[in-house]
Amino acid sequence: MEFFIISMLNGLSYGLLLFMLSSGLTLIFSMMGVLNFAHASFYMLGAYVGYTIASLLGFWPALVLAPLVVAALGALFEGYFLRKVYKFGQVPELLITFGLTFVILELVQLIWGRIAIEFRPPELLQGPAFTLINHSLRGLSLMWGAAPAELCSSADAAVRVVCSPFPATRAFMMLVALVMLVSVWLMLIRTRIGLVIQAALTHPDAAEALGHNVPAVFTIVFAAGAGLAGLAGVIGGSTFLTEPSMAAAVGPVIFVVVVVGGMGSLSGAFLASVLIGLIQTFAVAFDYSIGTLASQLGLQLSAAAMDNSFVKLTLSQVAPLLPYLFLVLILILRPKGLLGTRED
Repeated sequence: MEFFIISMLNGLSYGLLLFMLSSGLTLIFSMMGVLNFAHASFYMLGAYVGYTIASLLGFWPALVLAPLVVAALGALFEGYFLRKVYKFGQVPELLITFGLTFVILELVQLIWGRIAIEFRPPELLQGPAFTLINHSLRGLSLMWGAAPAELCSSADAAVRVVCSPFPATRAFMMLVALVMLVSVWLMLIRTRIGLVIQAALTHPDAAEALGHNVPAVFTIVFAAGAGLAGLAGVIGGSTFLTEPSMAAAVGPVIFVVVVVGGMGSLSGAFLASVLIGLIQTFAVAFDYSIGTLASQLGLQLSAAAMDNSFVKLTLSQVAPLLPYLFLVLILILRPKGLLGTRED
């Protein structure tokens, strides 16, 4: 039971990290109609800027300052480069953001090097947030923090004790992602700023006639999306690994999330992120081969079939492919995505 709970929480934490990334991309696309290919690069930039600030001021100032730095860079890019190609249509927008990915990658390698760096979380987030203790006689129990060694062992060989810790960094990641979801939703729906943003982006002429600066609104939205990616970079970089290939590792999955959830749908991005996170995590956790699954389902395969390389494939080996298979399935059954409403 504890294995299932920990796997579920790991899947949720990974899915919420994907949401932290895809929320910024969804915000930019839903508001501006720009599909930002450099979004994962802003995520990587947030991790490296966060590492530099953390080495000088500490992790908590970096958690606040790094997203602001990335947002400022995003605003500069939108104001001085992306804005100049709006009039030429979506293809130039895609090309200029695609080119930005290579610029950021080369700058990161030039400044911080080509090897991974050690971006450690603060002492508060090191270690487990809680530990699940599965005792064969007493059942399942929870203890906050790390469980003492004596509780995770038994002198009686007949008694089985399993301790499963859940990292504090993943718990913090889940908390920040949920706060981000609520904050963005409240800002867009309940505040005057959100109403002005929606009005400026859906009816720019009317908003400009009322005295609102529409180009500035575009800059704010793009900067906000880049800042959300930078925030995800600080948390993801300190939780996993900070290296130049981190953008390429998550970039394609982010676009899968956005398409599966529905282009421009924030709630759809949240649902798709959680589903993909759970699918990949459980595929790795339940590392069965196709032959093993067939035998457990009562299907008898011949010796020649069991020797087939395809039958020997394990779920963990095909786990990276599962989001893309899920994408194909969604595009066949529901081309607009799970919660998509956008027509164009």
